[in-house]
Amino acid sequence: MNTFRGTGMFGSALLGAHLMRGAAAAALLAWAIVQQTAHPWASLGAGVAGLVALRGCPMCWTVGLVETLSQRRRENR
Repeated sequence: MNTFRGTGMFGSALLGAHLMRGAAAAALLAWAIVQQTAHPWASLGAGVAGLVALRGCPMCWTVGLVETLSQRRRENR
């Protein structure tokens, strides 16, 4: 089973996988901000990787979280 494909365009099959993507993206974006003057190219790469992990912007990740939670709710009925 592919845990990174699920319901909707941004949702994940598992809540844990979705939260892991968010944590990884937050760590990458934080590192990119902190290291932007020391390592500008690595910082740019980390920022892009963070946005890829979010599947867009932070709002897109939040929409995916809502989709994942609503899918879990539908399955538990």
